[in-house]
Amino acid sequence: MTEPARPGRGWLLRLVLTFSCAQGAVSMARPAVSYRALALGADERAIGVITAVYALLPLLVAVPLGRRTDHGRCVPLLVTGVALITGGCALSGLAASLPVMAAWSGVMGLGHLCFVIGAQSIVARRSAPEDRDRNFGHFTIGASLGQLVGPVAAGLLISGHSGAMAATSARALLISAAVAAVSYGALWRLEHRPAPGGAPATADRPAPVPVLGILRTRGVAAGIFMSLAVLSATDILTAYLPVIGEDRSIAPTTIGLLLSLRAAATIACRLVMTPMIRLLGRTTLMAGSCALAGLLCGGLVLPVPVAALGVMLTLLGFCLGVGQPLSMTTVVQAAPDRARSTALALRLTGNRLGQVAAPAAAGLLAGLAGTAAPFVMLGALLLASAGIAGRPPKSEKTAGAGTGPFAPPGTDRPAGAPAREEHRG
Repeated sequence: MTEPARPGRGWLLRLVLTFSCAQGAVSMARPAVSYRALALGADERAIGVITAVYALLPLLVAVPLGRRTDHGRCVPLLVTGVALITGGCALSGLAASLPVMAAWSGVMGLGHLCFVIGAQSIVARRSAPEDRDRNFGHFTIGASLGQLVGPVAAGLLISGHSGAMAATSARALLISAAVAAVSYGALWRLEHRPAPGGAPATADRPAPVPVLGILRTRGVAAGIFMSLAVLSATDILTAYLPVIGEDRSIAPTTIGLLLSLRAAATIACRLVMTPMIRLLGRTTLMAGSCALAGLLCGGLVLPVPVAALGVMLTLLGFCLGVGQPLSMTTVVQAAPDRARSTALALRLTGNRLGQVAAPAAAGLLAGLAGTAAPFVMLGALLLASAGIAGRPPKSEKTAGAGTGPFAPPGTDRPAGAPAREEHRG
């Protein structure tokens, strides 16, 4: 289901603002959930379970949600997602036991998944093939802004002094629910309703493309793996840089500043995505950014001064900014036209699996070989992603059309030729 592009990009700005609020709420709530659980008597194992529930529960519904979105509207998923995030944040703040907190953490994760599938599908539908890289890059700025502001806000709101953590973490969760609810203010007119009688009857729709068929389409698995590698690097960097700071006697405030530099560099990268693609080409940019990020991750284990560490993290943040938006475009352009939302849902499934498996592997390696091991693992993962991304997918020759054995007839054409006519009409 493809929606013709309309003049202007006001819808994209509203979507970025909505995503910033939703992501900011989740980024504020997740550390607040951990602090709230600690105040309720949780140990490291219980924190791990609560964190895993956030990532694991959505895995059960990602593909069905993608299937539904392929043949329906996207905004209902955004509305549902914001409602679940708001409810999950607020009820986590009111929860008085760890099992209840884990359940509401799963609801929050489900809401985030609903929102992201719907939002990415809107960008894929409303963007002309030649604009997808730019629009996905701008869209992911919303996530970066939320990730930049959310943890800082949580840190300012939560206090561990004089046994106040239970109350202050609950307050942070209620405030994060209010931030998520603000997202409703920008959900208007993000997509156009189909004309009466314009949607095909269910009986006339082609059979859904099998999941294995989507994964076997050249370019889809590569985009999923690159996204998984980049997201794993971001998560583990956030978790283990404080450990390196402790080993090197770097103050927590300095570590926080270094992480903020990384996030700011990611935003800067996405603002200049289009000129970089014009200069280097998509394949070179994807492979080069992953390769350089892999080398920089490995370099973080070297005993360099704090200033040099800041430069390395800034460069690393810039390189990591490439992977998420371009992996979205890679998956969308490679997937069959009638299964794009399902392909995006599979990409998010890979992300969630990475969020569970990569920290577990990093913890195991850190226990066996020290704090340097997770960064070496990330370097290897990103270098492998660079090797895979260096093979140009067939979809670059047929941008905007589904490729592979499930492509509709007549899609083997030069990039954008008939597609541009569709979007002008």
